[in-house]
Amino acid sequence: MTGGVTMHHDTEAIRAILDKEAEAIRNIPVNGEFDRAVQLMYERVHRGGGKIISSGMGKAGHVANHIATTLSSTGSPALFIHPSEAQHGDLGIIRQNDLLLLLSNSGRTREIIELVALTRALHASIPVILITGNPEGELVNKSEVVLFTGHPDEVCPLGLTPTTSSTAMAVIGDVLVVLLMKKIRFTPEDYARRHHGGYLGQKSRGTAV
Repeated sequence: MTGGVTMHHDTEAIRAILDKEAEAIRNIPVNGEFDRAVQLMYERVHRGGGKIISSGMGKAGHVANHIATTLSSTGSPALFIHPSEAQHGDLGIIRQNDLLLLLSNSGRTREIIELVALTRALHASIPVILITGNPEGELVNKSEVVLFTGHPDEVCPLGLTPTTSSTAMAVIGDVLVVLLMKKIRFTPEDYARRHHGGYLGQKSRGTAV
């Protein structure tokens, strides 16, 4: 109830939205780029001592931040950097053994293009993993690995607001997290050492009730 008015939702309309989101996930292209991405992260982080630097603008930035925190909690150090703040000093957090994990649905986000240029001016050999909805975007040619969302139609009735595209990006991030966890043989004990508080911390230590 909102403002004293009962809201009635069309269950068929809600189901249609859910179906479109689910279909978009099922249609994410699955190819060798996922294995290449995981191997690159493994080499840079677990063998080279670097970290994963994620970035994106707007909604893609929120997804990039989520991916970074999930990677960190599952054994692969990662940080989110805002592409605009990077131009005001935050770029200094990037070191030569790191890698960039960039999210841009259009594949031509100006701030992300600038981030790549600025990062490689600092460390020329930094590799890029790109999650994008546009396989022909400018960022594709600047990336070592490209993970394509399949460019699903947005469920937003205007066809503009990042909705389905953000969902696809988040799911691709989850795939990378899970594959990397398996590669490094991440255990509940490993998780517990990184996640002390809350129910998940208790569950990982077998003390949840």
